[in-house]
Amino acid sequence: MTKTVRLGLLGLGTVGRGVYRIVDENRELIERRTGVRLEVTRAAVRDPDKDRGVAVPAGVLTDDPRQVVAAPDVDIVVELVGGSDAARSWVLEAVDAGKHVVTANKALLAEHGDEIRRRAAEAGVALGYEASVAGGVPVIKTLRESLAANRVLSVYGIVNGTCNYILTRMREDGSAFDAVLADAQAAGYAEADPSFDVDGVDSAHKLAILVNLAFGVPVAIDDVHTEGIAGVNPSDIEFGREFGYTLKLLAIAKAAAGPDGRLEVEARVHPTLVADDRPIAQVGGVYNAVQIVGDSVGDLMLYGRGAGERPTASAVLGDILDVARIADSDAAAAYDGGGAAPDGRIRPIAEVSSLYYIRFTVEDKPGVLSQISGILGRYDISIESVIQKGRDAGKTVPLVITTHRARERDMQDALVEIDRLPSVAEPGVLIRVEDDG
Repeated sequence: MTKTVRLGLLGLGTVGRGVYRIVDENRELIERRTGVRLEVTRAAVRDPDKDRGVAVPAGVLTDDPRQVVAAPDVDIVVELVGGSDAARSWVLEAVDAGKHVVTANKALLAEHGDEIRRRAAEAGVALGYEASVAGGVPVIKTLRESLAANRVLSVYGIVNGTCNYILTRMREDGSAFDAVLADAQAAGYAEADPSFDVDGVDSAHKLAILVNLAFGVPVAIDDVHTEGIAGVNPSDIEFGREFGYTLKLLAIAKAAAGPDGRLEVEARVHPTLVADDRPIAQVGGVYNAVQIVGDSVGDLMLYGRGAGERPTASAVLGDILDVARIADSDAAAAYDGGGAAPDGRIRPIAEVSSLYYIRFTVEDKPGVLSQISGILGRYDISIESVIQKGRDAGKTVPLVITTHRARERDMQDALVEIDRLPSVAEPGVLIRVEDDG
């Protein structure tokens, strides 16, 4: 028996247009496969008279979002407007009206996710957000359903296609960041104001969502240590290549036991060197990839397009159909899957241990390496390998060191002391090295 589910769209931009098109093109296919017939009955837009390239019937469009969230002929509200404050109000109004909600809004969930999940559970409605992380890559569904019986040990990956495109081009062409960014903007891969992407904020929002889902630990966006790629120097990409590494902007979350036995989770976004033979090092261009390690399943990686009209709309529709199946059951309120370990905490970056790549610009004279290695030794930091390029007595040359595992606080304190040496001409450059997965 076919079940009709009526959709109210908040936003008919790139993703909303994709949702409308797929519903219109594949309605019979969807119905045959799932027994659910989808109908878009309402859509809120800023300008109802604007041509959006899709034929929307008269009476569906409105410029008032509240006519969507309160409409009696809407079963699922699909929030696709972005931002956090206005979207929060509309989503909570929909929840309070007994509507199920599907959203692609990472900022909304990163900043207000705990409140929205709690209100949805109290109202007995489902909250779907697959498209908020990695576009068409089904990482949310994998964590929420396929790995529900696993204790997740780590989740990390490439979750911003703009940054991955830029770093891929820098490695392939040897180009500087600014030149590749300009190309990315011309190609439509980067916004006119790219700071949200290149400063790591977009990745941090997505990681906050993954941390809550994978580990059940509440996380504020300020708890996620965040560094972007604007300061990446092509020389560090090349030196990394000599060591057998590829540079990626990774979002990393790892579970660990704290000194008091409580669950602690590392949550950090930063440029990271990964070994060339790791699968994630091979992910280039605008693609995303998320690697998950579970205690039972072991290591797995999900890969695909992290943005775009149809891939993201595909993820939105996957949530819509899942919600439609459970809409009238007691399972709806538990659909989001987060909040399992509220007594856990985010481990401060100073307490995290890592391998490190560090590059110094030093005077080319005897004794410099021994001075630097002596300071590192005092902070219990062991050197793994060294590269020194060029011979130019009296001038400066790059000195590149990789280390064994060390604590972040010790490394930062050592760098402060090393930078004060008269023979060190510029502040040292630090890049963390990921050796898991």
